[in-house]
Amino acid sequence: MGTDIDALLITTGDRWHALASIMAMRAGKDVYSEKPSSMTVAEGQAVVDTAHRYQRIYQTGTQRLSQGNFTSANELLRTGRLGNIHTVRAHIAPWDSAELRHDWLPAEPEPAKEVIDWDHWLGPCPWRPFNAAYCRGRWRGHYDFHTSCIGEWGAHTIAQCQVALGIADTSAIKYHYVANDSGDGMVTEFANGIKMVLERDMAKKFWHGSCGVRYEGTEGWVSVADGYERPIASSPTLIEDFHKQVRDYQGRTGRPMNHMRDFFDCVRSRRQTIANPVMMHRTMTTVHAANICMWLKRDMQFDPVKERFVNDAEANRLLSRAMREPWII
Repeated sequence: MGTDIDALLITTGDRWHALASIMAMRAGKDVYSEKPSSMTVAEGQAVVDTAHRYQRIYQTGTQRLSQGNFTSANELLRTGRLGNIHTVRAHIAPWDSAELRHDWLPAEPEPAKEVIDWDHWLGPCPWRPFNAAYCRGRWRGHYDFHTSCIGEWGAHTIAQCQVALGIADTSAIKYHYVANDSGDGMVTEFANGIKMVLERDMAKKFWHGSCGVRYEGTEGWVSVADGYERPIASSPTLIEDFHKQVRDYQGRTGRPMNHMRDFFDCVRSRRQTIANPVMMHRTMTTVHAANICMWLKRDMQFDPVKERFVNDAEANRLLSRAMREPWII
């Protein structure tokens, strides 16, 4: 990798995000990786370890952490104006399923390597015959390529909730199975007693637009999603000083309201980004554990210190996946 390159933007399909980031950091490069930045808990651990070992700057593409509308909602929670928080709600994608496919699309003639290098396109995933539909986005919904409808938007919204709550260095400890194909309505619990509910079909009760979050406390609630100029809240007085909330946040943290700008600033200063490797890994662990709960169709407990499910060997086997040589961590 060229010595005149300082940083890489990883915009591959999901299956390559963690491995490409690790390879880049091992080569001495800083990394901005699109979400979801890990396919498994083991991949997330490897990203954290690599960034630390090679002293690299890393940002995951949860850009709503650097947008004023979402920041204002987070500030209402952080500054105590909502009272004691008891419930947060995180939007999951209204397409695909938590039940991922394990079959293959029908084989088609493989194009020349100059057109598509199929072996490299697959990367660390198990081999399967070529089908052009994979390359047009139909890799979504397949276990080897996707983190399900939970990871599709939860990579954003679960991170948003955990950062707002000040618990981006841990993961949910309890996951309550819901008998549907998406995880809609799943209740997860953090060690501090706060519940996070995954919302899909009924999300329009709480916000309009994509990637919404809602924070509920003893003194009120606030909701925000894409397309909002500012949040909506249980009382207009909570958001009347919207611009001041954002300015105060920026003054306190020194963070810009631009996610890529934050990355570039940190490349220069060597300060940790807002969406740093630990934040990415711990919030994606919540995503992965919720998926595993849905796949095994039972309630689960997770130990975020040991990073293992409690007394559940079957679930723990799903914390990692075999990677195809030579694309291994």
